Amino acid sequence: MTAPIPSEKSAHSANSRRGFLGVAAAGLAGILLAPGVRLIEIAQAATVASGAKPSVRWGMLIDSSKCASGCTDCVSACNSENGVSGGTASTDSQWIRKIEIKDLRSGKAQSLPMMCQHCAEPPCVDVCPTGASFKRADGIVLVDKHICIGCRYCVMACPYQARSFVHAPLSQQKADVPRGKGTVEGCTLCVHKVDKGESPACVSACSSAGHGAMLFGDLNDPNSEISQRVASYPSRQIREDLNLNTGVRYSGI
Repeated sequence: MTAPIPSEKSAHSANSRRGFLGVAAAGLAGILLAPGVRLIEIAQAATVASGAKPSVRWGMLIDSSKCASGCTDCVSACNSENGVSGGTASTDSQWIRKIEIKDLRSGKAQSLPMMCQHCAEPPCVDVCPTGASFKRADGIVLVDKHICIGCRYCVMACPYQARSFVHAPLSQQKADVPRGKGTVEGCTLCVHKVDKGESPACVSACSSAGHGAMLFGDLNDPNSEISQRVASYPSRQIREDLNLNTGVRYSGI
């Protein structure tokens, strides 16, 4: 038994439905998530991010002997690049901050930049109920704004106080850095720059200023400068007792 041939009217209806769905999809792609940020741009960014290689482990080495107290070049660069306030009030977002530490026995004081440590075993990912907190194949820890419900479990779980909650509506956002009220955020290692083969803004600013306190690279590549430095000179992780295998290391502390 042969199938009936569609009538001209039914064929027209099917084409109309397909046309409507196409228009609807195009309309959704243009919905504004926040000023200057569209779903289509997020999708394009995700396509780039999907190229993250598990053979790579992006990390950072910070030389405390070259990090001067009072210098905030890395903080200013982060705020400018990502469009965050960098303020210290509870309602402000702060992705990187300078902290002062002191050895009580020797009295030696040091200044260090503190940000998300991009742990191999991130507590923020473990406690997230929706999967919004996740770790890329290359070790960069991020937050998916589309599924973050703002519960702030990750904020409480992070031993580095490296995450901020967005309390207020945002304006003048950066197209490469989607953010949103009611979600959690933190240092991304400037993933939008890393995926283009560039260094994070904080590292570039530190280098341009002549400090040379921050080094970025592939910890898994034995020929990279960061791997050779880590292998040749003592370095430490903050809160080594937690066994989180952080991607950010510090020398001279």
